[in-house]
Amino acid sequence: MLLRRADASGLTRGADWAPACTAASTWPDRDARRFFTSQFEAAVVGEGTAFATGYYEPEIAAAPTRRAGYTVPIYRRPADLVEADLGLFSDDWKGKRIRGRIVDGKFVPYPDRAAIVGGALSGQGLEIAWAKDGIEFFFLQVQGSGRLRMPDGSIVRIGYDGQNGRDYVGIGARLRDRGVLAPGQASMQGIMEWLRTHPDQAPGVLNENKSFVFFRELTGAGPPGALGVAVSGRTTVAADPAFVPLGAPVFLNLDRPEATGLWVAQDTGGAIKGANRFDTFWGAGDDARRTAGGMSARGQAVLLLPKGSIVRLAGGGNGGAAARR
Repeated sequence: MLLRRADASGLTRGADWAPACTAASTWPDRDARRFFTSQFEAAVVGEGTAFATGYYEPEIAAAPTRRAGYTVPIYRRPADLVEADLGLFSDDWKGKRIRGRIVDGKFVPYPDRAAIVGGALSGQGLEIAWAKDGIEFFFLQVQGSGRLRMPDGSIVRIGYDGQNGRDYVGIGARLRDRGVLAPGQASMQGIMEWLRTHPDQAPGVLNENKSFVFFRELTGAGPPGALGVAVSGRTTVAADPAFVPLGAPVFLNLDRPEATGLWVAQDTGGAIKGANRFDTFWGAGDDARRTAGGMSARGQAVLLLPKGSIVRLAGGGNGGAAARR
């Protein structure tokens, strides 16, 4: 997979990964340190100053059909949602994509959250299920995947299947800027508490995040990441593929010790933009929810690139990555 995929960051080529992939398949012992030091070299992008949040796989109450108490639709991806690769039109836009729909022969923005919540997609048969709690579902959308606990106790797992193309807006930052949340209260738990204690204001605040995520039902070991393989708690990190090669190991040295260590860039996210912006995945369950919901860590990020990559980049005059030996 690493050999076949195109690296949007421009830091690696498919062939760069061949020695490490071959070595991994035949590595004779469990000495991970020796593997990484023999196959990779360290680099930073820009200053390497990292900011990391957390995500997890939530579980919310839902029903397969609309009924009393279950009135929040969970939509699958609409057929008219179109994604355009701008890199096909100009090299200056390489790696950039936009989403929208075709109306009267013109490419226009897709309806935003307020429009969709207001019924823009109703009557099209797109509902996978109906959630019991709109606030819980909002945060499941932020996470990008989750579990639906049905009234009979069965579980349906859903995963990200596209987004309406509107920019993600962090409502916690908006509330903090308005002075209604103290800096330490802008965690997921703090935001939820404020929304529940201000039910008259909550819908408007939620709609300030114009992004709306669509889902599909999942089978298998876990929610798939951007590489098409299941993400793994305390291992997977989401990154911006314009700066970090998907599949690359990343060492995060942060002011939160539980998040410090080696991660693998296996996922992306609508809010994860920039050279050193990361989102750490913690799995499922109450512990994962608490850790991910309160994760806000700063420090340094070091990419591990296949040996030889940095010499090639330096020869090509690419100043985005700087080697640390």
